[in-house]
Amino acid sequence: MNKHISRMLFLSAFAIAGMVGGTSCTDYLDKAPESDYGENDPYKNFTNFQGFVEELYDFIPLVSNNRDANHNCFNYGEDEYWEPTESRLFANDVDDGNFWGWQKQDTENVKYYGYPNMRGTLGGSLRDDRGNLWGMAWYGIRKANVGIAHLDQLTGATDEERNLIEGQLYFFRAWFHFMLMEWWGGMPYIDTELSADVSPTLPRLTWQECAEKCVADFDHAAGLLPVDWDDTATGTATLGRNDTRINKIMCIAYKGKTLLWAGSPLMNWSSGGAREYNVDYCKRAADALGEALTLTETTGRYELAAIEDYNELFLVHGSNTLNGLNEAIFRENLFQYENRWRWNMVNDFRPKSIVSTGIKCYPTANYVNYFGMKNGHPLPEDITKADTESGYDPEHPWKDRDPRFYKIIMFDGTQYQSAIGPSGSVELFTNGRDSEEKDALKGCFTGYMNMKFCPQILSDAEYGNADNNIVVLSLMRLADVYLMYSEATAVGYGSPNSNTPTCSKTVLNALNFIRDRAGVAHVIDKFLVNTEEFLKELRRERAVELAFEGFRFTDLRRWMLLTQRPYTLKTKIEFDRAGEGSYDYNNPENNPIKNLREVQLKERNFTDRHYWLPLPREDVNMYEGFSQNPGW
Repeated sequence: MNKHISRMLFLSAFAIAGMVGGTSCTDYLDKAPESDYGENDPYKNFTNFQGFVEELYDFIPLVSNNRDANHNCFNYGEDEYWEPTESRLFANDVDDGNFWGWQKQDTENVKYYGYPNMRGTLGGSLRDDRGNLWGMAWYGIRKANVGIAHLDQLTGATDEERNLIEGQLYFFRAWFHFMLMEWWGGMPYIDTELSADVSPTLPRLTWQECAEKCVADFDHAAGLLPVDWDDTATGTATLGRNDTRINKIMCIAYKGKTLLWAGSPLMNWSSGGAREYNVDYCKRAADALGEALTLTETTGRYELAAIEDYNELFLVHGSNTLNGLNEAIFRENLFQYENRWRWNMVNDFRPKSIVSTGIKCYPTANYVNYFGMKNGHPLPEDITKADTESGYDPEHPWKDRDPRFYKIIMFDGTQYQSAIGPSGSVELFTNGRDSEEKDALKGCFTGYMNMKFCPQILSDAEYGNADNNIVVLSLMRLADVYLMYSEATAVGYGSPNSNTPTCSKTVLNALNFIRDRAGVAHVIDKFLVNTEEFLKELRRERAVELAFEGFRFTDLRRWMLLTQRPYTLKTKIEFDRAGEGSYDYNNPENNPIKNLREVQLKERNFTDRHYWLPLPREDVNMYEGFSQNPGW
């Protein structure tokens, strides 16, 4: 039997027992002294069994910065453009169609950055050990199954305590399978404690077959878990520190997400259906997501952040508190969250003229074009032409845009501030100080910079303050649930005006609810004539609201748009300033420009094989039925 699979996919009971006695993720539960147990005694009471379960939280992957060297990439859609000569980035491998790049290992001082990856040691003490989704997910599945198999040994516990343990185990079994399926397609669904001395024979299932098993586990977990652990007798021991514990809303929302993914064109096609939505799956997804939203709204467990606090959903600067506010439902791994978003993780977002170090990364112009106008209209297809319907003016291209544009994107003239050194404003016009034309290697390649994950307060003069940033990605936040509900209900129930039996909000209500928070006008009439037209606008809304949070690549894949123009293109803008003598740096959106043009930087040549990552070479064909993804 393949040694790698023995270690990663079907870990032995001995290995499991040895690892649970090691370091657990105590951010999620303060262990009592009696929770230190021997390898044969982890299940006898709630405290010990919860100590066993805690390690599952530590195997949630760290997406945003799983490198101790403080570089990482995790956006692989048409949304970002990295320094093109930098060979250490999986993002550039993706651009070149080399999806094998996720498997690159560290060799001879060459370090590869990206998520997912195959670096690190399971149970290790470094951030490098927490981006290996492939290994951690199979380990988590094995551990969940071991726990489920030993539930009958939990004798010293109340019914509530038993439910909490069982609910977490079933959630994680489903969730780790879902994460594998999202990147690699249908997998064997492991729902029993396999013996380590028996070679596996479970075949790869279709995506939809796997999804049904995930849904059953999420359902089971939802019936056992509370909305909020703070409201349970058990949770009072860790009152106020239960926010990240698995709860009922997480279970139902992930059930809905799994069903929506199962009903999306890619997953439907790869399960033997057409390259289009599966209406039945989408209807079931809509019902589940509607249930999650209704439960959220009636309990107040989660809520959308106010627009004035919008940036704190993503970045907190000068504070030791977590970002995400009360909108974050499920976060990435919290390991070293207080000091991991520093140095290169912010330096990468600014040109050499502002911060001298870093591998440079900028939002593509084509992606920034998804940020439409405040009046709810999208930009015209040709941004060099004025558009009377939307009010867009190419001589003032940043005026009256979606308010989220000003919170996420730095454009020409936007100021950066420094507490202890000089301040300035970015010069992104052609041949401007910060442009690619001025510095071909380390200038801004696209005409835009990212403010979602990098504070405006950053320059070489205050490098010491660049350490004090906290970014933790929300793998699911409430805005995403509203958008998924809107998509699933539009397809499943057939109209932008539909709603589900589980939620009073219509498709349109849900999307406009997100726009109301942002201060953007409601969806305009031309997108309401039918579901197909509405979905075009919903996809644009997802691009704006979830920009750079790691969702875009999966969205393009599941919609089967990854191989189609214009989604294969990455562009920059070039332009000249006009009226330099009266330039207003306090309101840069009002400043005139001239000669605006959009220039192609990259066209990605993808085929159907690029809809899934290739499985590890050493793991495929270990037995009949566990085969490589098509085309790889």
